[in-house]
Amino acid sequence: AFGVVADIQFADAEDGHDFGGTRRRYYRHSLRLLREAVQAWAGESPPIDFVLQLGDSIDGLNARRGEAESALQQVLAVLGQLPVPVHHAWGNHELYNFSRARLVHTGLYSRPAGGSDGPPDRDCQAYHCSLAERLRLVVLDAYDVSTLGRDSGSPRYQESLRLLREKNPNDDLNSPAGLKEPHFVAFNGGFSQAQLDWFDEVLKFSDENQEKVVVMGHVPIHPYASNRICLAWNYEAALSVIHSHRCVVCVLAGHLHDGAYCLDSHGVHHLTLEGVIETPPESNAFGTIYVYEDKIILKGRGRIADRVMHF
Repeated sequence: AFGVVADIQFADAEDGHDFGGTRRRYYRHSLRLLREAVQAWAGESPPIDFVLQLGDSIDGLNARRGEAESALQQVLAVLGQLPVPVHHAWGNHELYNFSRARLVHTGLYSRPAGGSDGPPDRDCQAYHCSLAERLRLVVLDAYDVSTLGRDSGSPRYQESLRLLREKNPNDDLNSPAGLKEPHFVAFNGGFSQAQLDWFDEVLKFSDENQEKVVVMGHVPIHPYASNRICLAWNYEAALSVIHSHRCVVCVLAGHLHDGAYCLDSHGVHHLTLEGVIETPPESNAFGTIYVYEDKIILKGRGRIADRVMHF
């Protein structure tokens, strides 16, 4: 059993709105909702084994207020009350607040020490680990290719900007207006070929060892588990890797605050969790997932509905 939560986006600020000015964001209340989630997980019986934090733990608002470090420490302190590991995906809001180089030295860097668990490129946050007998977790880095969190003079930044500009001629690179492929916006990112090759090798290993695999990352990789905008740039490449193997049973993501779900043509469940940040104070948005031999059961709280996913 494990906990799941997405898009906390905490800031010690009064309520505000999204970039479009239409959706209310409960910046300060999000930390209280996280405390409620931690209390619920702590009371689970049998106890949970770990938590998946699907990215955007603090809001980009903190960077403008000079409060990024403080906000992150408050979120990590709440999660730290649990006696189990927390696996973190990096989202766009982490990268609004910190450079990738800085994130490696925060509590959001959950890739285990060593090196055999992830891609050769240590800058990539992707990694895998065994969660239980014949159950493996793969954490993908959906901003491996991105203009966020990188020095503008770096080759990776320049290559990412070139790719983005090819697809998005808008003055505002966060705007999908008029795009044939509306997911090519700066608040999304993609996967390098090196990460995809590594991902393929991990899934090959899991196939050979008859493991089931849960994949997590901040950005959805299936258009039907998205609004067609909040979607990884090269989602087709990631899906192609997954579909060339038998082991993946579920892909968990955040980023799209309304949440979404689909069962794809290869029998893989894609679950995009509703975001805490746009959850009214009287509700919540977290869940506990129970893994069985033939199914996954999500017990949702507040905005997140219960779900049974067979495999």
